Amino acid sequence: MKTTILGYPRIGARRELKFATEDFWAGRADADALARTGAELRAAVWTSLRDAGLDSVPSNTFSFYDQVLDTSVLVDAVPDRYRHLHGFDRYFAMARGVQDVPPLEMTKWFDTNYHYIVPELGPDTRFRLADGSAAKPLVEYREAKALGIETRPVLVGPLTYLLLAKPAEDAPDEFRPLDLLDGLIDVYAEVLERLAGSGAEWVQLDEPALVADRSEEEVAALARAYARLGRLTSRPRLMVATYFGTIGADALRVLAGSRVEAVGLDFAAGPDNLDVLASVGGLPRKTLVAGVVDGRNVWRADQRRAKATCASLLGLVDQVVVSTSCSLLHVPIDLDAEASLDPGVRERLAFARQKVAEVVAVGQALREDVPPSGAVPAEAPAATAGVDRGVRARLDSLGDGTGRGDRTARFAAQRDALGLPALATTTIGSFPQTPEIRRARADLRAGRLTADAYEQTMKDEIARVIALQEDLGLDVLVHGEPERNDMVQYFAEQLDGYAATEHGWVQSYGSRYVRPPILHSDVARPRPMTVEWATYAQSLTSKPVKGMLTGPVTMLAWSFVRDDQPLADTARQVALALRDEIADLEAAGIRVIQVDEPALRELLPPRDADRPAYMEWAVGAFRLATSGVADTTQIHTHMCYSEFGEIIGAIGELDADVTSVEAARSHMELVADLRAAGYENGIGPGVYDIHSPRVPGADEIEENLRRALRAVDPGRLWVNPDCGLKTRAYPETEASLRNLVTAARRVRADVTGTPA
Repeated sequence: MKTTILGYPRIGARRELKFATEDFWAGRADADALARTGAELRAAVWTSLRDAGLDSVPSNTFSFYDQVLDTSVLVDAVPDRYRHLHGFDRYFAMARGVQDVPPLEMTKWFDTNYHYIVPELGPDTRFRLADGSAAKPLVEYREAKALGIETRPVLVGPLTYLLLAKPAEDAPDEFRPLDLLDGLIDVYAEVLERLAGSGAEWVQLDEPALVADRSEEEVAALARAYARLGRLTSRPRLMVATYFGTIGADALRVLAGSRVEAVGLDFAAGPDNLDVLASVGGLPRKTLVAGVVDGRNVWRADQRRAKATCASLLGLVDQVVVSTSCSLLHVPIDLDAEASLDPGVRERLAFARQKVAEVVAVGQALREDVPPSGAVPAEAPAATAGVDRGVRARLDSLGDGTGRGDRTARFAAQRDALGLPALATTTIGSFPQTPEIRRARADLRAGRLTADAYEQTMKDEIARVIALQEDLGLDVLVHGEPERNDMVQYFAEQLDGYAATEHGWVQSYGSRYVRPPILHSDVARPRPMTVEWATYAQSLTSKPVKGMLTGPVTMLAWSFVRDDQPLADTARQVALALRDEIADLEAAGIRVIQVDEPALRELLPPRDADRPAYMEWAVGAFRLATSGVADTTQIHTHMCYSEFGEIIGAIGELDADVTSVEAARSHMELVADLRAAGYENGIGPGVYDIHSPRVPGADEIEENLRRALRAVDPGRLWVNPDCGLKTRAYPETEASLRNLVTAARRVRADVTGTPA
């Protein structure tokens, strides 16, 4: 191996995987058709990577939904409730659920916007190697070999897999998934032996968990796992890949002393890896896979710096392999598809295909005896980010700008102004985006629909959504967001300093893809972005309608952000734009304003020592955006699919009047965290999972509400789904919300003595 990458997008250049998967779910295609699409996408990726000049091509980076779910299937970590199903039906039931069987929990993959399916393990879990097509690493290695392409199968590392897993709900308190390590290693050993028997020369084991703080017990488990795998008499050579930060010295020391042949380190997100490597005496007689091309962001590589980093490593290791810092799963596929980007921005960018070329170019430059072949990417041009001195002057004049009125006084003022009942019901924001809505948006872009006709189509949909919510009996309404393509992109397209792509799709989870905008210069709001839609919706009802905004941290987390200034400075610029929007909404009579921050936990640094500084600027940006309102204006925020226990203090420091959070899929575990933290503001723990097509019954929702009431008094408890309803269909949405209102009224009657 001399050049490689750690992984590649799986979705297809034209989102073929999304459409094939959704056709299967809808019954428009059978399992064979879906399998064929997968095989075609895999073959296209392997061929393109080989032809690009990579010395080592990864395999088993394809997935029909998620690589952690694939690992659970590979080792037969399948909870009993799914075992009556088979093939794709079982696989997708674990990911999405079916009417009578809820799905596994889903949460964020480290500090990315990619979601993985959380393994559910118990003391009775018995790992074994799956048969047939479920043994993906073997199947895909043989597929590639049949095409004449030697690949390096990639597996989620055993330690990371267990550290990401959660105990089953009925597991005893003392059980920890790490207790199952020895049984899991038995299966990994069998996989390695079978791959060796098929001719595999290398296998990559991904252990990103090693860039977080790890206990002595966890480091000892790492040592035990790789001592066992290293001693196998028949196995491929092993590469242990870490990414998303700096590896711990103790963990690197274990790997240095193990029999693994190669270690991957991320020098983009973890520049301190060079110091850690030196502190442990390097990796003698081992190969270092150096992640010098950033796999997470879209800026072109500084090839001179990449070469210099590789050269500085040569005294510490036996051989250096040039690589991306992590899988390219997190960036769009091909910059060449973007014809309309501003040339000044475009020349600074590299997507997955271009990053592969950068890796190859750096590798060629380091091989003095191999002349460059093909088109070698030019060096990245100097940054030309625009500066808005007016924005910077306003931020300087505002200073901290984050104070709000006394909490007790605010709550009393809002209670009088809004007149809401205990256990007030609402939704998170979006309603289903129907084919008609999407068609209207496409027709507007293509010039087939005038702006006036488009506006009327959106207003008709808003009127329908308001009427539906009034019929359902919800207390606080939303306009449904029909005009929004995405909760970040919609705002980015209206803010100066951002650029949007046409085809820059990135997988978020399953068949849900997003087009992260590119934040390249100072951010400013030239005009109001949401006021017209919100005031129109409010004119249709006497009930409060929420103004809906995306918070500054999420605007950064779900964008590709400029890297020439601290994130904290960029966050304050976005916050200032939102502060102005909130002021305009309030002036227009909108009394409830929601500023969503689903990515607050997502950007949390992996190391405890780095977290206070992040929390300070993240909380400060939110408060800068929201602190300019009157006490009578109620500020909401929303968060989803993260481990909130780690940021429960920060949730309180945001000082939103109401916080709604994902809780149904994680079995209301946040309730215990809230109880322990003494959280005092309003809270809406999501009472049903919108990412599953199943319709929850009123009894199920009522049970979740009663769990929540163990930690939250009725006056502070809100009732809502766990996320927006954009991806759902209207029949299931209406049925679910009717059950939500029914359950809320039952519990309200019980705790307040008022009729249901």
